[in-house]
Amino acid sequence: MYEKILIANRGEIAVRIIRACRELNIETVAVYSKADKTSLHTQLADEAVCIGEAPADKSYLNMERILSAAIATGAQAIHPGFGFLSENAKFADLCAKCNIDFIGPSAEIINKMGDKAQARKTMIKAKVPVTPGGEDPVNDADEAYKMAAEIGFPVMIKAAFGGGGKGMRIAESAKEFKEQFNVAKAEAMKAFGDGTMYLEKYIRNPKHVEVQILADKHGNVVTLGERDCSIQRRHQKLIEESPCTAINDKLRKAMSDAAAKAAKAVKYENAGTIEFLLDEDGSFYFMEMNTRVQVEHPVTEMVTGVDIIKEMIKISAGEELSVKQKDIKITGHAIECRINAEIPQKGFMPSPGKITALHFPGGMGVRVDSAAYAGYDIPMYYDSMIAKLIVCDKTRDKAIDKLRSALGELVIEGVSTNSDFAYEIINSDIFKKVYITTDFIGEYFPDYAN
Repeated sequence: MYEKILIANRGEIAVRIIRACRELNIETVAVYSKADKTSLHTQLADEAVCIGEAPADKSYLNMERILSAAIATGAQAIHPGFGFLSENAKFADLCAKCNIDFIGPSAEIINKMGDKAQARKTMIKAKVPVTPGGEDPVNDADEAYKMAAEIGFPVMIKAAFGGGGKGMRIAESAKEFKEQFNVAKAEAMKAFGDGTMYLEKYIRNPKHVEVQILADKHGNVVTLGERDCSIQRRHQKLIEESPCTAINDKLRKAMSDAAAKAAKAVKYENAGTIEFLLDEDGSFYFMEMNTRVQVEHPVTEMVTGVDIIKEMIKISAGEELSVKQKDIKITGHAIECRINAEIPQKGFMPSPGKITALHFPGGMGVRVDSAAYAGYDIPMYYDSMIAKLIVCDKTRDKAIDKLRSALGELVIEGVSTNSDFAYEIINSDIFKKVYITTDFIGEYFPDYAN
């Protein structure tokens, strides 16, 4: 087992990893930008190293400085968390060349699954259901138009590299296709430095369901059930649940088997997520694979009792999975709500600033993952998420009641947050009764959809 791990991230995920390392008696190294000098992760880690100015490209995306910090402090491994360099094949490769373990899959696998067009081909070969679409990536609008006409409108235009809803557009008709393609391509270039696109048939009002997998270096693969991530704004998740109430045992097994098949097809190692679109008729289609830990991993931990971060570290260190598939039991229902420093009424505009007062809820079955504290200055340079509020109870209805109570107790002053909007959703009869799809906010809360 490792003696020291560097966390190449910030915020709540850095704190989450530090806590897991503490329980495994592993020392930790935090890296931080000048804007994060007083951040909680720098105070909880055993060591902290400043790696640059506030902009991410000068700090959290600066591979050389992060690796230099790891070498200087004697860290044997780097945990990238999510975002930043977590799915960067070049960084994983550089870690290997420096004899530092990257806690995640190999550069080869990241490349293979990070290229969404290539991932589609891999899944087709492995006989995992995929959304109807083009088999090859496209760069030219005219070439893409011909492909879209063959697929049939509406089509989803997606960046071949990247995520987080960037570089994605829906073309409802041939008339608007080229404009939407060019907008998506430009956005992808700006966000990921690569304008390669791919096309797939747009499925109206699907559910977004993902299956958590763990795979070790000994060929063992387990699935930890599924998460319903259908409630999104601007293609970014807001509320996640486990299990998905729209799935019966037969469908759950089929999706889990498909996820395991996908992992085995690429000889996957470490934690990952296979994301599917689920149609109302029960048909499901591979969408993409996230080769990292997900923001919403706590709901899976709550219903399975499996510590995903600890498993990631153990897998990277060469240990076998501590659980087998027969050990995985889904108990109860968990819901996670992302608390962001933003103004929902103004298009979810970020709201950085000083937190003047803070109170997190507690009680049985209530968990808060956060790096925020009273007096903390939320920087303007990074993602707006400041906390994740997670609850678990015996049934979905009871979990909803618990989350409503927890949101009512939450106090964050000094900055605007989306907590009132989240409470509005959780407290609505609609949330309890309707078949929730990715169009949920647009259909039932249209004032917040744009």
